[in-house]
Amino acid sequence: MNIGQAARNSGVSAKMIRYYERIGLIPEARRTANGYRVYADADIHTLKFIRRARDLGFSIEQIDQLVQLWQNQQRASAEVKQIALQHVSALDHKIEQLRTIRETLSHLAQHCQGNARPDCPILEDLARGG
Repeated sequence: MNIGQAARNSGVSAKMIRYYERIGLIPEARRTANGYRVYADADIHTLKFIRRARDLGFSIEQIDQLVQLWQNQQRASAEVKQIALQHVSALDHKIEQLRTIRETLSHLAQHCQGNARPDCPILEDLARGG
């Protein structure tokens, strides 16, 4: 199938497929005599794997590791679990950062009169750098 069909079947845009090829996340596609990319069902399966990993927030580096482990039948699942747990830890950290940001913004918004006066604790906080 061509890149448009591969994009439709995998849920990964043609632009991202070309990017994944360029960075070596997936092998370069075979080419027809006139230069068009040709993808097999196995390529679509790999693209779906990558799309799902991206949906779960894994980085490109982590996805590269996961693809390699997935394709290696001699892998130890402990390696996969370690990558997943590291990602969970990073997500927990990001969630805590977002909670703190939300609390700060909520506090500032509660103390802003939101009227025609120029006083604004939100802008004051931003101006003083927190």
